[in-house]
Amino acid sequence: MALVYLKNKTNGITYVYESENYWDKDKQQSRSRRTCIGKLDPQTGAFIPSKRLNKPIKPSSSKADSTSVTESKRHYAGATFLLDAIGNKLGITADLKKCFPEQYDQMLSVAYYLILEDHNPLIRFPKWASTHKHPYGKDIPSQRSSELFASITEEGRERFFRLQGRRRTETEYWAYDTTTISSYSECLNQVKYGVNKEHDPIPQMNLALLFGEQSNLPFYYRKLPGNISDVQTVKSLIADMEFLDYKKIKLVMDRGFYSEANINALFQHHLKFLIGVKVSLKYVQSELETARTQLQKWENFNSDYDLFACSRTITWKYTQHRPYKGDVLEGERRAYLHLYFNKEKEAEDAMKLSRLLTRLKQELESGKRDPAHEKAYAKYFEVTSTPKRGAVIRPKQEAIDAAAKNYGYFAMLSNEIKDPIEALAVYRNKDLIEKAFGNLKERLNFRRMEVSSERSLDGKLFVEFVALIYLSYIKKEMQEKKLFQRYTMQGLLDELDVIECYERPGHDLRFGEITKRQRELYELLEVAPPSSL
Repeated sequence: MALVYLKNKTNGITYVYESENYWDKDKQQSRSRRTCIGKLDPQTGAFIPSKRLNKPIKPSSSKADSTSVTESKRHYAGATFLLDAIGNKLGITADLKKCFPEQYDQMLSVAYYLILEDHNPLIRFPKWASTHKHPYGKDIPSQRSSELFASITEEGRERFFRLQGRRRTETEYWAYDTTTISSYSECLNQVKYGVNKEHDPIPQMNLALLFGEQSNLPFYYRKLPGNISDVQTVKSLIADMEFLDYKKIKLVMDRGFYSEANINALFQHHLKFLIGVKVSLKYVQSELETARTQLQKWENFNSDYDLFACSRTITWKYTQHRPYKGDVLEGERRAYLHLYFNKEKEAEDAMKLSRLLTRLKQELESGKRDPAHEKAYAKYFEVTSTPKRGAVIRPKQEAIDAAAKNYGYFAMLSNEIKDPIEALAVYRNKDLIEKAFGNLKERLNFRRMEVSSERSLDGKLFVEFVALIYLSYIKKEMQEKKLFQRYTMQGLLDELDVIECYERPGHDLRFGEITKRQRELYELLEVAPPSSL
């Protein structure tokens, strides 16, 4: 007997039926009988047997069980077995099945391919599918993959974000950051010219990503126009958090997201935050002036990070514009300003400014002024011209000394974390999101968007995001178990990928020989190895 999953469009519940095929002699055709044996839990996706059954029947997790195999097959299955186990552990498979009951297995197969075949384009999927056991079990031609991406709805994506967000601990901080993805396409509305970290001279779009700092797993993303700055995205992020019904939100962000309006918005929505701030801000300078001497005392030195640290409790001047009442609500909020001083950073800052001043002076002397440097010219140099001597360039020593005064210092602001070292540890863990962007662009082959329509872009980006969850889990486990000392990620996946499985009509799925090293890898990744001969 085979199992059939049917979703009731009225109540949204997925019912599980036992389907038995038989030959109808009168109509001279094959028919089927279906018996409802239970349903899937709306929240967890777990099977709930019907009360009339004497004993629970556990439905198969695969559409192609041993009774449905019509021919003998041999496939590589060691790496996909690992991904199956991770998907079940993290709830990815259950959440996708709940959100995309008709497409989830195809989406998983494409995600598996992107993970296991490093840098290979989707045009090579048919070759991979013919040699590997994967959730869909069949080929997905290039045209069909475009249709698959276009069929992934916004409603389904949002539901998946909501389900995955609930699986993340509410006590951890969520790292928030953006990256740019370049494109040559002229058909995508959000592809715009903007400033990116890689200085690509082509249009781009931005991608915002949320990561759990303890779980090291992503659970939310949003694409943005390429000309939107980081500071403009925070209020939209807050609105999304409310819409997705995330609770007890704690955000950690770099100083590119800082503005008074954003801090006020975070206070207004009762969100906890830790954010980098510029030392040049007036209230930071005011606190730093009174703390400089105390800050660099030995008692404030931390040997783990080789820096000096202290905290100041400050009063934030809170304002809230209320258009519906036509007024401005003012008040005070408590916050913690964390100040740091690092000798190595002091030397780096001094060297950086010296190189900048040398470059600016050369540009002024040659007459090849850079429009982007006009403010810096005016800040650090006084340029005069005489008939005999021509242009005379004099440094503004007061401005240079003022900049040097802040060498080696940096600061952070929080409305929850009181201890400066705890704040620094949380903030530095934010680096994991930068590494995730690297995985998305490099390993998942998404540095350039090879799509021509908005719907295909949205769908492909979502499947790439699903693949990123798996990669993030594997990377976290490899780091904790120190597996990177012996393997690259691709090397580890290749080590497992050579394990074969055998399917024969009327027989259960059987795995081939598994070496001691392969078994140890499964166990270190916290996955029970498949049973073999």
